[in-house]
Amino acid sequence: MSSHLYHVLKIRFQLVLLALLLLGQNDSLVASDKPRVIVTSDGEIDDECSIVRFLLYANDFDIEGIITSSSQYHAHGHNWAGDDWAQPYLAAYAKVYPNLIKHDPRYPTPEFLQSRTLLGNVKSEGEMDEVTAGSQRIVEVLLDESDERPIWIQAWGGTNTIARALKTIEQQHPEKMAAVAKKIRFYFIWEQDETYQNYIRPHWGKYGIPTIISDQFIAIFYHWKKYIPTDQKTYLASSWMKSNILENHGLLCSLYKAHTGDDKGFEEGDFRSEGDSPAFFYNIPNGLRSDESPDWGGWGGRFVKVRENTWLDPVSESGYQYPMGRWFSGSAWGRQRLKKEIPNDAELISYLEPQWRWIGDLQNDFAARADWCVNEFTEANHHPVIKVNGDLTRNVKPGEVVQLAATATDPDDDELTFRWWQYSEADSAAATVTIKKDGSAERASFIVPSESGKDVHIIVEVTDSGIPALVRYQRIVCNIE
Repeated sequence: MSSHLYHVLKIRFQLVLLALLLLGQNDSLVASDKPRVIVTSDGEIDDECSIVRFLLYANDFDIEGIITSSSQYHAHGHNWAGDDWAQPYLAAYAKVYPNLIKHDPRYPTPEFLQSRTLLGNVKSEGEMDEVTAGSQRIVEVLLDESDERPIWIQAWGGTNTIARALKTIEQQHPEKMAAVAKKIRFYFIWEQDETYQNYIRPHWGKYGIPTIISDQFIAIFYHWKKYIPTDQKTYLASSWMKSNILENHGLLCSLYKAHTGDDKGFEEGDFRSEGDSPAFFYNIPNGLRSDESPDWGGWGGRFVKVRENTWLDPVSESGYQYPMGRWFSGSAWGRQRLKKEIPNDAELISYLEPQWRWIGDLQNDFAARADWCVNEFTEANHHPVIKVNGDLTRNVKPGEVVQLAATATDPDDDELTFRWWQYSEADSAAATVTIKKDGSAERASFIVPSESGKDVHIIVEVTDSGIPALVRYQRIVCNIE
C-alpha cells in the first residue's frame, strides 16, 4: 500500500471514529438533536469578532437564522457597520469550509449559511413596525410545527427584530401564541433597546418564556483587563492571540478584529471584545448541560431567577434589589460597578467569575478550531468524548455513598486526565462534599449530605494531552430524597 493511500485511509478511519464517538456519548448530540439557534446582531465590532468564532462552531448548532438588527448603539445613520457587514465573514468561511469538513462533516455549507443570513429591522433604535426579511424568517421558524425542539433566540444587539416577528404572530396567528412561546428560549446581551419591556414582556410575558439577560458578558468585552485574573488574561494577550488565532490560520481567522495597538493600555493583537459570544457559548454541547437551567452554569455564565420567567446575574451585594425594568448599561450591576473604577475590585471580579472561569477552556477550544481551518486531521486536536456509567440525573438518599464512574475516548489517541469536582455554586445543597478517588481516575465517590429536597452537582472533567489541550465535561445531578 502506498504511503499516500495509507494516509487517506487513516484520516477516513479517524473521521468515522469521531462520528461514532459523538453518537455514543451520554446525552450526546446527533445531527437532529443539535441546539437550534437564531442570532440577531447589530454588527458592532465585537459582533464581528463573535461571528468569526460562531462560524467555527457552526457544526454544533442547527442555525436557523443570522439576522442583522439594530440597537441603541447601532442603526442606520448611527455607527452603522452596513446592511451586509456579515458578508466578508461568510465569504471567508467558504474559503476554509473544505478544510473544516475534514474535521467534522457536520459543518453546514456556505450556501446554506448564506440562505440563513438576512436583514432585519435596522432603520432606527427599537424600530419594529416594518415587516422585514429577518423578522419573517423568525416567524417562519417559530410557526414550523415539524420540529418541536426549543429555539434559542439570541439578541447580540436590540430585541426589535425579534419583537417584530412576535408581533406578526400575535396579529396573524393569535391562537398559536402559546404553542410558539413554549418553544422559545431567550438569551439577551443586555436589553439594547426598549422593545422587550414595551412589547415582548407585556404581550408575551404571560406565557413564561425562559429569558436570560446577561451582564456577565462584560468579563470578555472591551474592559477585560480591569477585572479578570492574570492567569485568564494570558489567553487574551497579544502573544497568545497571534500564535493561536490571528496568524497562519486561514482567511476567516485573519479577519478577526483584535486590537490594532492604537488603544491605550492594549497591544497590537490583544483580544478586543466578544461581548456577544456568551449567547452562543451557552448552547455549545460540551457536557455541562447548562441549557437545562440557567442557574446550573456553564460556558455562557450562570444566572438567578429574579421574577417569573427572567434570569439575571447573581448579585451578592447585601440588600440589593434588581430593577423592575431594563437590565442594561444604565442599570446592570456590573456595568454600574465598573464605572466606579475601583482598582482590583474584588466584588466585581467575583461577580464576573461565572463567565471568566471558563476563559482558558474556551480559548483553547477556539484555537483548536482555528487549526481546523488549515491543518489536516492528523495535524490538529479534537475533543475527547466522555461516557458516564449510570444516569446523569439520579435520586440519592442522605448518607448514601454515591459511586461515580466514567470512561473516555479520544479520536487522536491522546492521554486523558480525569478531574471530579463539585459545582457548588449550582447546588441547592449547602454542604461541601468530599469526593474520593476510588482506585483510579475514572472512579470516585461521595457521601450524600443530609439535605432532603436539595441537589448536588458533580462534574467529571476530562482533558486531553493534545495541543491545544481540549476539555469535555459531564454533569451528574444528584437529587436528595
